[in-house]
Amino acid sequence: MDKIYQNPFYREFYTFGSNSAQPMNQLLKKSLFLALTSVLVFFYSCKSDPDACALDSDILDLDLEVKITRLEDEFFGAKTTADYLFLLDKYPDFASNFLQESLYESPESLAASLVEVHQDSALRVLYDSVNLEFADITTLEKELETAFKAVKYYFPDFQVPKVYTFVSGFNSDLIVSDEMIVIGLDYFLPADHTFQPDIARYMAVRYEKEYLVPMIVLAISSKYNITNPADNTLLSEMIYYGKAYHFVKAIMPCTSDQYIIGYTPDEIAECFDNEEYIWAHFVENELLYETNPFEIRKYIGEAPFTDAISTKAPGRLGRWLGWNIVDDYRFNQDLDLPVLMMESDVEKIFRQSGYRPRRPE
Repeated sequence: MDKIYQNPFYREFYTFGSNSAQPMNQLLKKSLFLALTSVLVFFYSCKSDPDACALDSDILDLDLEVKITRLEDEFFGAKTTADYLFLLDKYPDFASNFLQESLYESPESLAASLVEVHQDSALRVLYDSVNLEFADITTLEKELETAFKAVKYYFPDFQVPKVYTFVSGFNSDLIVSDEMIVIGLDYFLPADHTFQPDIARYMAVRYEKEYLVPMIVLAISSKYNITNPADNTLLSEMIYYGKAYHFVKAIMPCTSDQYIIGYTPDEIAECFDNEEYIWAHFVENELLYETNPFEIRKYIGEAPFTDAISTKAPGRLGRWLGWNIVDDYRFNQDLDLPVLMMESDVEKIFRQSGYRPRRPE
């Protein structure tokens, strides 16, 4: 099996693909039942002037094409065990990494489960909803193509993976590996849609279409984000996420910070307005070199707010602060992106960043 990249959005919980490790028919029924019963003010991006943040022509002119295969259509079109066996043979990487074929007694038993799952009337309603919302994915293909060109430009070893879409019954949102990307389109239905994944609302709002490509690039960043495994400080976690978010911004410079870190524009503005206060909290409480995982989680882990600072402060403030530090480090040291991503000495990054909170005007 090829390497599954970590999802920096949820690093402390799982790596991409790990939530598909149970038999698919069980997960689909459980997650679909849950779904049915629940039936920048501060812009570094350039919405007003797209030309100011456009990628260099050397990047855009790279000979690279992305074609998305819509597996949901083929799998929902299949009728018999023989049909599914044909699909398992046709897409062995998908069968192995996504459908977890090895957990079944035989390919025939997996195929039989797929027949049962895809005959479920509720799942077919979900499939119809996805087809309506994602009738045309040309824009998604182009956005991925442009992002992959930028990754290839900075990291020539990058090989374009196969890209599949699927309707997983809220079994898996995204799998990103060296050779394959699987997008669970059902996760990316509008926030007001009847079908919703069984996750906290403050996290679910990040599963809009606009977040999809940044989320994929964020996962790819793990391949190039070199760390020191012996460093288990809060500062190390902050810098890890800071490098990850910086990577996405470098690859997708016209993307709003909102779709990279998952804060609303108002939350971003308020963070900058209170940056001095946030930084003072970290310094006065000597948090940067904290190694207690429970303390680290308060500032890095998923949460609706960072209550150690304020119930009005968004969660994951340590990641946001780390992003600012990394931005300053690369700017002040004038480094190429690959050099930044290779740097594993977080103390060096912090000291040479010259980071200081911005004073609100």
